[in-house]
Amino acid sequence: MGLFTTPLRPRKSTLTTRDDGQEMRERLRFPARFEAVGEALVAGSRVHAACAVVGRELARDGVDLSEALDSLRSTFAQALGSEPDFASTEAMSVAWSDETLGYLHQVSCENPLTGLATLAHLRARLAELQRGAEQSGTPAAEGHALVVLDLPALEWERDPAQGERQISRALVMARIADRARLVFPGEESIGEATPSRLLVLAPRTDDLGLRVVVLRDLIADTASPGGAVRVWIEGLPSSHAATAALLDELART
Repeated sequence: MGLFTTPLRPRKSTLTTRDDGQEMRERLRFPARFEAVGEALVAGSRVHAACAVVGRELARDGVDLSEALDSLRSTFAQALGSEPDFASTEAMSVAWSDETLGYLHQVSCENPLTGLATLAHLRARLAELQRGAEQSGTPAAEGHALVVLDLPALEWERDPAQGERQISRALVMARIADRARLVFPGEESIGEATPSRLLVLAPRTDDLGLRVVVLRDLIADTASPGGAVRVWIEGLPSSHAATAALLDELART
């Protein structure tokens, strides 16, 4: 009878149930937005993708990188009792930086690296001109035009034999932009539509054609081995939609 004198008791399952997981999450209390990262750490899963998602979300919410890193450190400390590994820190930081830079480029009037007007700013200026033209009844094309400066394909970019004589496209574009500012030193907006094309939103004055000729002469010494920089005047369409389509076309590489 010894085998049956002790009442049988149900053995506790060693599997983690849904309630156990919920209790663990409540007990750990990971920082806000880091719940998925913490759960992945506890489960032993890769967390790099979750860290990148969190980085983008925090940047969109205006959370600074220092605070984000503190939350990541707290999450690792609770889940593993250790500091964040390099790959997770890098994934979150790069995602945060990319999201922040993308936002700055959208709202900024100038590219912080080149000092040129951003494409978004040019688009806003053209939309403003079109609205003013609709109100006044005078077509925007009569008051303004786009001067396009197009850099041809650079031979040194395709010829590795050029060695130390290679000149980056960015340096050439910077020189051309400087000369454009000499010809259009006023309120004209000078922006970078693509890495090889500049746009100048300029008033359509009587001397606009002469200015373009002077600009061609000034940039003659910056011509690449692939050919001379092309410069032409692009008239503005009569409608906002057509103007936006023109800008999209000029912004294609």
